[in-house]
Amino acid sequence: MTAISAIDSGTFRRVLGHYPTGVCIVTALEPGGAPVGMVVGSFTSVSLDPPLVAFFPAKTSTSWPQIEQAGRFCVNVLGSDQRPLCQQFSAKDGDKFAGVTHRASANGSPILDGVVAWIDCTLEAVHEAGDHYIVVGRVMALEVERPGRPLLFFQGGYGEFVPFA
Repeated sequence: MTAISAIDSGTFRRVLGHYPTGVCIVTALEPGGAPVGMVVGSFTSVSLDPPLVAFFPAKTSTSWPQIEQAGRFCVNVLGSDQRPLCQQFSAKDGDKFAGVTHRASANGSPILDGVVAWIDCTLEAVHEAGDHYIVVGRVMALEVERPGRPLLFFQGGYGEFVPFA
């Protein structure tokens, strides 16, 4: 058996950057009641029966431990017109929710106004995977809020998907 050579992180990012990902904001209420949120570009459906979804926060995330403690979260699917909201929630410092209107889901997690869709979840499982976690959520409710194209991340930049006519 031949040993696999080490793959440098620059090559890894460059090659995988050729695969677009959707951009979402995962929100929750921390145990003290304050809203918390983080941008994720690694969200996916997992199962129809039971309905499960997943995202992959970095182990270095400061927002993920607060969301994990809540035990529930809402995935807010951003529209292509919501790049400023993405940038606001990507910031390391400051109040991510400043000027952001939202309402509570049935589970109490923030649903951000103006998103394309939302998926309200309870925390099902967390698995370690290298320098990230695999977070599995059980879908409790979901809805399309408005028509719109999703915000995508591709080759280091943001854009939108335009379907074939």
